[in-house]
Amino acid sequence: MRISLFIGQSADLHPELAPGLVSAIDKHESHTPLWCRYSGLEGDEQSDQRHHGGPDRALHYYPADHYAWWKTWQTALGLPAPRAPWQPAAFGENLSGLGLIEAQACIGDVYRLGEALIQISQPRSPCFKLNQRFGYGQLSQVMQLSGRCGWLLRVLEEGRVTPADELLLVDSPYPGLTVKRTADILFNQPRNEEDLQLLLDNPALSPNWRQHAAHWLEHGVVADWSRRLLGPAEFRLPPQG
Repeated sequence: MRISLFIGQSADLHPELAPGLVSAIDKHESHTPLWCRYSGLEGDEQSDQRHHGGPDRALHYYPADHYAWWKTWQTALGLPAPRAPWQPAAFGENLSGLGLIEAQACIGDVYRLGEALIQISQPRSPCFKLNQRFGYGQLSQVMQLSGRCGWLLRVLEEGRVTPADELLLVDSPYPGLTVKRTADILFNQPRNEEDLQLLLDNPALSPNWRQHAAHWLEHGVVADWSRRLLGPAEFRLPPQG
């Protein structure tokens, strides 16, 4: 499967509309070879190292298949045009292509991309910066509920990648645990001990996600995602629709 490569640097997201809100979500397509490191693509940056980046979140893949759905969603609600266009890289992804979505990709799937070897580690957890990026106050919530989140990957072997490289599946050790099912277990369904234990026991799932599963299992209380999804008060937008 052919993919596109995107990289970006930290900058003010919207200096006039949200002063002080820094993000590296504004990615641009690379037409030259890049070195894929354990920390991500050469020339790419994550502005918030606490919630982005690190060994288990080195790369972000977002299916290009979803952009038509987002355009339809916007039109159906009668919303104004988004601040960023519905096209690959809009969600800050490093990798994008057609033909692979969350209901097909599985936690632990290993892919060869050029010389690099990469592995799916977790679904993406949408955050409030997406609301500011597009200008819609509940976009992050819609993304989480719809399951159109994309996923994050770790780098198992560093190497050179080019825009002409194909994403080739090498191994799928946990074919029963798709990215969508993983996200639904934690975000979109009632507490299910068997499903939560499935996440906790999966060694390919990132430690952060296994920790969330363990907490819900132990304490019986779902995590409060409101701050991640909506952000601090000064950066919250009114709901749309």
